[in-house]
Order: sequence, then structure tokens, then C-alpha cells
Amino acid sequence: MNATAIDYQIMWSRLIAVVEEQATTLIRTAFSTSVREAGDLSAGLFDLSGRMMAQAVTGTPGHVNAMAESVGHFIREIGRQNIFEGDVFLTNDPWLGTGHLHDFTVVTPSFRAGRLIGFFACTAHVVDIGGRGFGPDGNDVYEEGLQVPIMKFAERGVVSDILVRIIRNNVRAPDLVIGDLYALSSCNMAGDRRLQEMLDEFGLADMEALAEYIIESSRRATHESIARVPDGIYRNTMRVDGYDTPVDMAVTLTISGDNLTADFTGTSGMSRFGVNVPEVYTRAYACYALKCAIAAEVPNNFGSLEPFVITAPDGCILAARRPAPVSTRHVIGHLVPDVVLGALHQALPDTVPAEGSSALWNIQISARPSDGNGKSAELLMFNSGGTGARPELDGLSATAFPSGVKTMSIEAMEQIGPIVIWRKELREGSGGAGRFRGGLGQVIEIEALEGHDLHFNAMFDRIDHAARGRNGGLPGAPGSVALSNGTKLKGKGRQSVQRGQRLILKLPGGGGYGEPNLRQREKILGDISAEYITADQAKQDYGFTD
Repeated sequence: MNATAIDYQIMWSRLIAVVEEQATTLIRTAFSTSVREAGDLSAGLFDLSGRMMAQAVTGTPGHVNAMAESVGHFIREIGRQNIFEGDVFLTNDPWLGTGHLHDFTVVTPSFRAGRLIGFFACTAHVVDIGGRGFGPDGNDVYEEGLQVPIMKFAERGVVSDILVRIIRNNVRAPDLVIGDLYALSSCNMAGDRRLQEMLDEFGLADMEALAEYIIESSRRATHESIARVPDGIYRNTMRVDGYDTPVDMAVTLTISGDNLTADFTGTSGMSRFGVNVPEVYTRAYACYALKCAIAAEVPNNFGSLEPFVITAPDGCILAARRPAPVSTRHVIGHLVPDVVLGALHQALPDTVPAEGSSALWNIQISARPSDGNGKSAELLMFNSGGTGARPELDGLSATAFPSGVKTMSIEAMEQIGPIVIWRKELREGSGGAGRFRGGLGQVIEIEALEGHDLHFNAMFDRIDHAARGRNGGLPGAPGSVALSNGTKLKGKGRQSVQRGQRLILKLPGGGGYGEPNLRQREKILGDISAEYITADQAKQDYGFTD
């Protein structure tokens, strides 16, 4: 086929549909609620060299952009001579996958007429991987769970019974975990079926020319977008909670012509707890922030990611070395865009939002029968605070940015475990004041059913260091963790909820944008009416008197 640029554009759009169906298949077949309800996954198509050609819109930047690097590791580790039709590869290696042991990345080679033409890959968070469970208390990666190196889940269509048995005997929820591995494999197969139909339709024997067109077009468009940003060196720092001591994050953006580098020199060293971040995850979220602000219209693939050069000093908390504990790498990792966008704001004023709550307030709950009889349950619940206000709009309330995952419903959580969620509502007054108000956090109240003990792993931030406003906007409200009797709990680590008590989470709000005295009167009245702010807050923060 002698394809024109229009032909390639049509085929490119079709590939997006292919990988979106791949992701939808995973959502429909997954066992874990974090995948089914929240969309904590990624899916994509890669060329023969392991370069990402297309990614599904459904999925998180941390998964997608980290997975974009991982397929090359699979090709090198397995060896092309050992790749056969019907093979399925997998790993949960944090440094070769997506940053922690709870994420399995599954790669499936795609063959056409007996010849290898590319790869499908997908990632999902599984509910348990053994060890300490999903939480930040581990002192090295070996405590955090079972490590599966890059290897074959299936060879020539035959699943490895030995691997399945090893995994089943090392996790607390074996049916869910093994079910998710089969779901990951199935979604790649669904993508491959659609790809073969597309190649038949266009009369293509392989994807080599199409891959080159996609990657080169995206690379060129991204460089052109970078060239429109004023040259200069832009710096920003941000302090966040960390585990036992605060973490300082620092970045220097250097923009020269159509080249951009982001260097995290000056960032704190590694923690002895599981809030460390493998550099692959740091690159994933730094690239995401920069691409959103600079080249948002360019589709996400190898070509659009390559122009952003991200580095961090080896051994800092954003480039953790093996065998550092990394289980909750998302807590610090989700804050990377805030520090990067703070530097970019100096080059592109009135473009990026104020700081937000950013890090998900994930909570891993263990509910167990008090008398030791009956079935225990492991529950993972995703929750989000408020986003920072934008240059022309208020922030979004209870919305996950930068991860993009969905909020998990109360009904889904109560269905899978012996808990009651008494309250889940917007947190009045938590959005930072400004010409545009920061998004609101939430208040969530959880209790174990009678006859059950409740333990939970906290992995929360923005408790001691609230989201900062921008251009005169005020900070959002910090978060808090407490029992219903008023006892304060820690923002990180495994803790218990006493019988008869409820766990109360107050999620942080986003920072405001612009001077509060510039907020329109009708918007303040609307906020009071909607109970987004109190009358006292309107008077104190906005100088408003009715």
C-alpha cells in the first residue's frame, strides 16, 4: 500500500480505537475494584523496537508513561530469539515496570503471518502482593511483597502452572490477583484481534511505516511546541510531608530553542520508608505535567515523550536505588507535577493551575473477624482532594489530578468488605480563596461492621504542608486523619481503629488563584449558598459583607 499522509492519519485514529478497546476489555474483566471502578490501569501498542505508538485514553499517566519505557526491558530480557506466538510476558519489578510491586505489567507479542510485528502492553494495580501489604512501612522492597522478574506467564499459549502456584501462595487474595493476571493477558489479546482486522482492512503486512510516521510526526510537533516557550532557566521548590521528616522537592527547567530539560538536583535523599520513587515514575509524571502545559494537543507516544529530558540525582527520593522500599511511590510521585508546573509558571504565566491536593488519599483497609472465625477482607479505596484553581476557572472538587483515576463508589466498597461508610461529602471551606477558588476536599467516615476489627494503611500527604495558591491565591486547607472521639492519627503507616470508633478522613483542598478581593460577588454568594464556604470564611478571606 502506498499510503498518503491522510491514510496514515486515518490509521493512527484507528489505532487509538484499538487500544481503547484493549483498556475497556481490562476494565470489564478485571477482578480488583481499583481497576473496575477507578480505572487504575494503562494499555498501549508498541512497535518492533518497543516504542509506544498509541495509548488508551483510559489510564493513569504514571502507568502509561512508565510502561512506555518498560517494553524495551522485556525485549532485551526475553531476547527476540525466545519470543513466540502465544507468549505472554509479565513483571512487577518496580524499576523495570511502573514503580512498585502492586503493579503488574503484561506484554504480549503480536504476530502476523508468522512474523513478529509489535507488542501490546498493559498494566494494572492488583489488590495484594503479599509482604506488609500496600502501605509505606517497609524498610526495603523485600518486605513489601513478592517480586516477579521479567518472565513468561505463558509460552506458546500454555500458562506457567508453577508461576501461578507461587503467586497464589504468596498473596492474601489469590483469586483476585490471578484473575487480574488473566484479565491483563486477555485485554492484550482483544487489542491484537482488532489490530489484525485493521491491518487486513488497509492491506498492511506490518506497522513499520505507520510507526515511523506516528513517532516522527509527534516528535516534530512536540519540539515545535517547546520552541514556543521562552528560553530560560526556571526553578521551583516545594516542601511536602514525607513519612517521618519533610521532603524538599526541587526542579530546574532549562529551555533552549526546541529542547527542554528538567533536573531535580536539590531534592531530598531517600527515605528509609516506602515513599521513595523509582526514577521511571518521576519521569512519567514530570513528562505528563510538561506535556499538558506545552504540547497538550499532541497524542501521547514515544515521539511526544522523548523531547522531554528528565533527570534526578541517583539516590535522591525521586531516583531511589534498589532495594529501597517504594510501595507508596505514588504519594511523592503525584506531587511531581506541582513542583514542575511551579517552575513552568515563570515561563508561561496564566497557564498552569495552583497547587492541588495532588496525591491520592488511597487507603488500604484490613477488616478481620474479631473472634478469628470467618473471612477477612482486603479493601483498597481511592479518594481525592481538591485540585488547584486555574487561571480562569475554579479548581475541581474531589477530583484526582494528576492521576486521573475515578472515585470509587461507597456501594462498591461496602459490597466487597465488612465496612460501613457513614459519610462521604464535600469538605466545606477547604478550597483556597482566590479570584478563582481552589477545589474542595472530602470528608469520609468509615467504620467496621460489628464483630470485625479494622486496620488500615495510611498513605496521605498535604497534612503538614498544604497546597499553595498562585498569583496571590491562598492555600487550600490541609488534610487530617482522626477517630470519631477526636484522637489524631498519623498521615502514614499502619494503624488500627478501636471498636466503636469511626475513622474520619478530611481530605485537603486545592490552592486559590489570584487575589481573593478580585473574586466576583455573585461567585462568593454562590459558594455560600452551595455550602462551599461559610459566611465567616467569606468575610475573613474575601472581605465579603452582604
